[in-house]
Amino acid sequence: MRISEKYNLKRNQSTLDFVDVDIRDDTKLFIDPSAIRLLETEWGYYCVSTIQDYFQTVLQSIRIGNNDRAKYLLRILKEPNETHLGLSKSVSRGRALGKLSSVNVWEALTKSEAVLTGLIEDLEDTILMVEGISSDIISDMTTNIIRKPLIDYTQYISNLYGIQLVQNVDSGPLWDPVQKKWYNEYTDLPKTEYGKIILIPKSIVRKRMDYNENEYYRDYILEYLKEQELSANTELVRLIRDGTKTVSKKDLKEKYGSGKKVIIEITRVNPDILKSYKKYKSQVIQPVLDHYEFSNSEQFELPDWDLLLNNVLSINPGKEQASEYENEIEKLLSALFYPSLSEPHPQHEIHNGRKRIDITYTNVSTYGFFAWLKSNYNAPYVFVECKNYINDPNNPELDQLSGRFSVNRGRCGILTCRNINNKELLLNKCRDTANDGRGFILALDDNDLIELVKQRKENILKYDFIILKDKFDKLVM
Repeated sequence: MRISEKYNLKRNQSTLDFVDVDIRDDTKLFIDPSAIRLLETEWGYYCVSTIQDYFQTVLQSIRIGNNDRAKYLLRILKEPNETHLGLSKSVSRGRALGKLSSVNVWEALTKSEAVLTGLIEDLEDTILMVEGISSDIISDMTTNIIRKPLIDYTQYISNLYGIQLVQNVDSGPLWDPVQKKWYNEYTDLPKTEYGKIILIPKSIVRKRMDYNENEYYRDYILEYLKEQELSANTELVRLIRDGTKTVSKKDLKEKYGSGKKVIIEITRVNPDILKSYKKYKSQVIQPVLDHYEFSNSEQFELPDWDLLLNNVLSINPGKEQASEYENEIEKLLSALFYPSLSEPHPQHEIHNGRKRIDITYTNVSTYGFFAWLKSNYNAPYVFVECKNYINDPNNPELDQLSGRFSVNRGRCGILTCRNINNKELLLNKCRDTANDGRGFILALDDNDLIELVKQRKENILKYDFIILKDKFDKLVM
């Protein structure tokens, strides 16, 4: 039974912001620290700074010779049952990382040149450099370190979707960046017959970690050794038919061996290999899992595009069903614009509650239209105003949406309505708003939503929302 079924949310994975895990067993997905770094949001920065602070504290303990403290800080980490992510084949069970694994991490950090580089990436270095450390261990470590922001997210998202919270639940170990220590507190969390639940944003999970031991060994360690053999013209060098000198990876493996022991030895002597790998990983972004990848990996349901669309179209225009219209628009847009937009925030208050925004999305895109919008037109957030009107939106509706824009929040939004009779007139009004420096408004009516769904069903859309880009171009050209 998944969370959506347990709490009768009347949604599936496609319209939920969190991973809809089984409440009993594990879902084979992992929290990837590299994915967290991609979140240019306050919550993402909070997570990154928490990981950095914790890891810095561990490294500082090692540098001053306080090894008992360093080992203790690592031993606190264990498999978190409450996320239901990982590799357990039956009921989720928390296992400690264990004395042996924590000692291995400690030993690697004391010897590795990587401790002098980026702290978040250093945590991921353990995948490459420490025996027994794999994707699930790194995921578990990361979860423990950012448990506090994950609990904050869980409480927010539970209130959003109507998931019941139980009071006075033991939080589990939380990292205190001020006191530099672990602590526990009693807090509010969902709880089932299998224990407490901590929800995980879809945007930070992957099927595999970005850092990969085999990739690093094959494409960097062996390539480095190949160049060394060629430079020295050793016995491993062979001539191929065109007279080019080469060295086979098979011969390199036989001479040097494989596994993390070899990786550590070569990297310790030649730290620039690891720097090159890190640089490559910082430039090649592993995208957020889309609907199809979630479905293929864990048999999540794909979006029922016809149902989502018909739920919007079946609502009668008018103020009486304005709330229903807003709710169904949020479901449809959350599915349509995922994974570019995340964390829908209905009725978001600004200006100390004096103004409200129907729906606020966080722009987490790394590709396509919304990434382009964020890079060129200040769109860390995308605002949506929902107008279940019979008549065309007019200046007051446009002014209402543009009044939600700001330098910090961004200046891009979407206005949904039922029908636009005079498209040219509304376009000119939106263009006036843009030309006056008050922001960029994209107006979508039912027909636009029908076309967006059609293109999504035909798999034309993923990141490049052609209709939106065309509407935006008309505002600025």
